[in-house]
Amino acid sequence: MPKKYAQLHQRCQPVLDQLSVPNPFTIDALCQELSVQRRRPLHLHPLPQQDIRNDICGMWLATETDDHIFFEQRTSRVHQEHIVLHEIGHMLFDHWGTDLGHSGVPQTLLPDLSPQLVQRLLGRASYTNRQEQEAEMLASLLRLRASQSATRSPHGVLGRLEAALGTRAADER
Repeated sequence: MPKKYAQLHQRCQPVLDQLSVPNPFTIDALCQELSVQRRRPLHLHPLPQQDIRNDICGMWLATETDDHIFFEQRTSRVHQEHIVLHEIGHMLFDHWGTDLGHSGVPQTLLPDLSPQLVQRLLGRASYTNRQEQEAEMLASLLRLRASQSATRSPHGVLGRLEAALGTRAADER
């Protein structure tokens, strides 16, 4: 593993370890978990096509009371989920945004939102800086953890019953 990649992975692992990944995994379940953990609502919105600028395919907007994640809607569901996970990475790392907050973008996306309420706005367009690399790595690690827990999840009626009762067959332990 290249040194730079290993260092990036080491920065992301503690953030991932503090997160409870829901099983079964869905983006909605993860957003619910994050809303509870952060004690603030997390809203998902498709990016309006007429307002897309600068090749941004995802964006995290934080106000004093809520988080909003915007994602590209003209792509596959898997890609949309990865964009959301990337923006969640920014949230979990508590990254600070760019000057997009003063560009009129928040008013375009949320016209009822006062510009003074926008605390952070991060747009996803490239992966050349540390914040983008951290968010991208965390998104990938989240997806990997979710897929690993899915392969261990019980299947069928018996599996769901075992999960509900908190038991597992002896050969699955």
